[in-house]
Amino acid sequence: MHETIDTTIEKIYILQPITRENADKYKVLQEEAVSLIESAGALYCGTTYQNIREINAATFFGSGKLLEIRELLSGLEDVTVLFNGELSPSQTLNISAALDDRKVIDRTTLILDIFAKNAQSSEGKLQVELAQLKYLYPRLKGKGGALSRLGGGVGTRGPGETQLETDRRYIRGRLNYLEKRLKEMEKRRALQTIRRKKTDVKTIALVGYTNTGKSTLMNLLTESNVYVKNELFATLDPTARSFKIDGVEFLLVDTVGFLQDLPHNLIEAFKSTLESALNCDLALIVCDSTGEYDMQLKTTLETLEEMSFNSPYLVVMNKSENILEQSAFPYGSIAISAKENLGIDELKRSILEQFREELIFCELFVPYASVHRYNALKNLLTERSMHYTDDGLTVNAVIPARYAEKFTEFIVQKLDF
Repeated sequence: MHETIDTTIEKIYILQPITRENADKYKVLQEEAVSLIESAGALYCGTTYQNIREINAATFFGSGKLLEIRELLSGLEDVTVLFNGELSPSQTLNISAALDDRKVIDRTTLILDIFAKNAQSSEGKLQVELAQLKYLYPRLKGKGGALSRLGGGVGTRGPGETQLETDRRYIRGRLNYLEKRLKEMEKRRALQTIRRKKTDVKTIALVGYTNTGKSTLMNLLTESNVYVKNELFATLDPTARSFKIDGVEFLLVDTVGFLQDLPHNLIEAFKSTLESALNCDLALIVCDSTGEYDMQLKTTLETLEEMSFNSPYLVVMNKSENILEQSAFPYGSIAISAKENLGIDELKRSILEQFREELIFCELFVPYASVHRYNALKNLLTERSMHYTDDGLTVNAVIPARYAEKFTEFIVQKLDF
């Protein structure tokens, strides 16, 4: 038996509120909503803007505006309405009722849908499901209220509420199960982090706004083929790859992108995964230099602060190949183009500079009579090159500063990067 695949593309119309809180960024939020719609595989079909002086507790918008929107949409069939913000369960139901029972979703619902579409790892899928169920649970209560209002006798209120209680019990049980599974995974990841710290491989995390080119940069630095697509949240599961700069090995971790007004429960759902990636020695905050990079950087730093992130970081301005005037870029940032392989050498030098106090670049001379002692120690350093001479070995090496004393007898001179 073959399932029928519905190839109909869902059409989505945006309701964009303009409030005191978002007055300076509502246009960017609307543009992001369009990108989110496209990332979800749906079709954007228009936007209505509305200044909100006082929020209507029942419907957010006033009744007059909802009537106007209903008339505007009257000629459009099967159009889903996206409220570009967060609605309470009752507001969602009331707006739907005011718009002839059209399907109404909010920004969080749309982002969760994209997360579910892009999660690949078992942990990513569990985290998405946890976030979805936490979001659904109070809305299920709202639907229960709607069922009870319908009343009408046999076959309505009683069975409806009974099914609702069954759904509630199932969700509560599933939430407990998912949280338990994720805690087990978190413990295993914490042990992996501890083991990684015992080695001297430094971890670098790629963080920043979604769709700024983090995965493209990762592919360039590590010569790998991490999935890249020009859409929001294309990368959801953290990916780790090793790479070297001047013989020094690093572990580069790509993470889920951030977004303006990313709902708190989504950050919370992915906190354990992000903490693993962000428990790093250095973060590269990647911004899109062709976009609203000040907002991108501000959003990223606020999200990191919410997660108590305190590692050093570099700001990387990607997609800068066609930008001649770069004086407005954040102070100390590094302009690159991961797509065109520009500015990468400067980025690598800046990364090494961050570890100047922890790494010693030096030249060693090891007499042949001492090779056995050197061989017992050489797993503590990185050999960049080695030459045989008449009297011994000349080694160009990088030594973690904490092991420098062990090589004192062999160090001839310290070198610049």
